[in-house]
Amino acid sequence: MALQDKTIKLCSCNGTLALDAKALAVALKQGVPLTVHTELCRKEAGLFQSALGETEVLVACTQEAALFSELAQAADSKAQIDFVNIRETAGWSAEGKRATPKIAALLAMAALPEPEPVPSVAYQSGGQLLIIGPSAAALDWAERLAGELGGALEPSVLITRREGGELPVERAYPVWSGKPLAVSGHLGAFEVEWQQDNPIDLERCTRCNACLDACPENAIDFTYQIDLDKCKAHRKCVAACGAIGAVDFSRVERARRETFDLVLDLSSEPLLAMQDLPQGYAAPGREPLAQALAAAKLTQLVGEFEKPRFFQYREAICAHGRSGKIGCTRCLDVCSTGAIRADGDHIKVDPHLCAGCGGCATVCPSGAMTYAYPRAPDFGRRLKTLLGTFRDAGGTDACVLIHDLEQGRTLTYGAGRRAIRGGKGLPARVLPMAVFHPAAIGIDALLGAVCFGASQVVVLMDESKPDAYAAALEEQMRFAQAILRGLGYTGTHFSVLRPADAAALESALWALAPAQGVAKAATFNLSAEKRTTLDFEFDHLAKQAGKPGDVIALPAGAPFGALTVNKDTCTLCKACIGACPEAALLDAPETPSLRFIERNCVQCGLCEKTCPEDAIRLVPRLLLGAAAKVPVVLNEAEPFNCVRCGKPFGTRQMVDNMLGKLGAHSMFSGEGALQRLQMCGDCRVVDMMQNTKEASIFDIAGKKP
Repeated sequence: MALQDKTIKLCSCNGTLALDAKALAVALKQGVPLTVHTELCRKEAGLFQSALGETEVLVACTQEAALFSELAQAADSKAQIDFVNIRETAGWSAEGKRATPKIAALLAMAALPEPEPVPSVAYQSGGQLLIIGPSAAALDWAERLAGELGGALEPSVLITRREGGELPVERAYPVWSGKPLAVSGHLGAFEVEWQQDNPIDLERCTRCNACLDACPENAIDFTYQIDLDKCKAHRKCVAACGAIGAVDFSRVERARRETFDLVLDLSSEPLLAMQDLPQGYAAPGREPLAQALAAAKLTQLVGEFEKPRFFQYREAICAHGRSGKIGCTRCLDVCSTGAIRADGDHIKVDPHLCAGCGGCATVCPSGAMTYAYPRAPDFGRRLKTLLGTFRDAGGTDACVLIHDLEQGRTLTYGAGRRAIRGGKGLPARVLPMAVFHPAAIGIDALLGAVCFGASQVVVLMDESKPDAYAAALEEQMRFAQAILRGLGYTGTHFSVLRPADAAALESALWALAPAQGVAKAATFNLSAEKRTTLDFEFDHLAKQAGKPGDVIALPAGAPFGALTVNKDTCTLCKACIGACPEAALLDAPETPSLRFIERNCVQCGLCEKTCPEDAIRLVPRLLLGAAAKVPVVLNEAEPFNCVRCGKPFGTRQMVDNMLGKLGAHSMFSGEGALQRLQMCGDCRVVDMMQNTKEASIFDIAGKKP
């Protein structure tokens, strides 16, 4: 449904917003004038209900979203209601009276239809919980959680060390002891492996206390574990245990593996060493309050759950490896959950572990990994609508502020709210745009924003996000900035902000100076194909800059570039062609030559690592225009013709090198053997069959068959 067909409900929030109804109606192409209410959520609530019909409704208020939804339900309305914040993000600002273009842009973006749903990933948790940690804390939480949710949680305990506490009188849940070896998996499917290293096997122990009475050193307490520092090896506990056999000092340490739905890890350091822990695994440490919060969260993870499948992977164009050689590892390096692992020449992603950051798609040079939440075309549609409406309404020097839906949104709204208490709020040119995770903003999105009319793109990365995400995003910004500067665009177009609080964010945004943008906004849409999108962006930026054929030097590690080949050492064996995953290196059927299409190269380095002569080097740069898509010859050589039939079968340099290396070898000392190296494959076989004086392996060994 078009914005013109929606009912837009505006409210000045008790007169604290300066809303220009006429200007907004013109900017949004509304056929009828817009009405600005003052207390839509209070005394004018009846007017809201009476305006509900069968059309979609867009309410410019998020604070009272729950109330408006209840009012619609009470009115028995079937209208779909969407909400957008224009108060903290636009109206409450030192430049609130100049914020009409910004408000129009936010309304237009919010009115866009929801994108097509993405496939989902399912989890199933039956409440099987393993508590890992010191005896006192682990047993205490097992007792508390055993009765939570009417018994929905079924705890088990793995005691990692004796630290007080007592096993319950009744065997209500399994208790083991040992040293954790490995934890892996996800919600509903955690695998935990540990090694029992105490003489008392808690599975066999009947808790009869005979061993406690028999131990002369009091080395055994009511956790039924032996303090081996106190034990003097009297072994009276073994005799007291008798035929039960729970105490055995000669038992070989044994490993055990079990599967659980949930894990509560009370270790001082988490057993899973990753920045983003998987759903269903909690590691609160030793702090009681943190343990309580973690336990409460785990009680909610019983049942069936779904989440989006955040990524799409195309193996065919992945530049991770070829023939055992490793090229690109960018997605593996940036993933904070361990969801991505190497799988031969490609990679494999566990969708259950993927947290949806999108960092892998951001750094992927080929577009083999793409982000699906949202898909690139859907993100581009929102971005294009936001910037286009802002520009058409008279806005200039747009700065897109990208933030997430949690801490980033809280900081953004907090910065806007400061305008009420003596601050400035957000500048009128700063356009907030929410995404699921800011790490998903790659070079295609950054340059796309500039093409659509943005002066700057600022990504808000709060301090809770792993540093690797900020580093990857800053690298993408360096590449994008180098391209813009190479084309002559002035100013700083991209930055990552990691403010400590809303005041720091407010100060940083007001300190930004506008950068030079394009004179004419692009009309194309972002494509699902990353390299295709970049082609459109490079062409548009170059045309706007008036430099259609420039070569731009880029920082090391850039996903664009050329190759240099040492012609003195290259034998044109063409191993590099087989290693290239992007068809950037090509053969020439007519002559022995190596050709190269620069537009296809992602600088993965597989050709460089595969070359047996170490003759290839990467050159990070961006070649603009049609020249980037035309094959160029990197090396060519004089063909070598077979000395028997005259057919070309290699290069003269390759044959000369072969003769130089093998000429002194004993296997080629026989009559005609060295000359056979100068023959094509067919003639070589014929010559071997016809030469009766050919030396054999038996001759060399001094034996006859």
